[in-house]
Amino acid sequence: MELKLGSENFQRAASCFIRMKVFVLERKIPLAEEFDGLDTSERVYAVIYDGELPVATGRIVIEDEKTIRPTRIATLKEYRKRNLGAKIMKAIEDYGVENGYSHSLVHAEQTALGFYQKLGYTICSDVYYEDGVSCQSLTKALG
Repeated sequence: MELKLGSENFQRAASCFIRMKVFVLERKIPLAEEFDGLDTSERVYAVIYDGELPVATGRIVIEDEKTIRPTRIATLKEYRKRNLGAKIMKAIEDYGVENGYSHSLVHAEQTALGFYQKLGYTICSDVYYEDGVSCQSLTKALG
């Protein structure tokens, strides 16, 4: 398996392929909510490929001059429990450090809080709803 980080068209297409399968088809999140207008040509994506097949992804949103926000972290169902989400997060965090960001902020579904806490994130918000799902924000110092 190979992890690629970049803003090329194929990276965006690969990420959208995974998100369509995981969030729209599997989780039943409406198309208009999943594809939120942030998938622009300059957006950077982390994608893990098994040969030519994209199997895990994450999208990087720049929150402010100090903070990156990993978003749309997803792994195809048949590739889960292989630590791919953690590899995606590490690649995004490394990108943040390399580009001068000192913090990472995640808007996580409550069912995923444990995943992010294992990666060193701490809860920094009350419960709120995003795309109809209960979430909380978590933060982590980078570097």
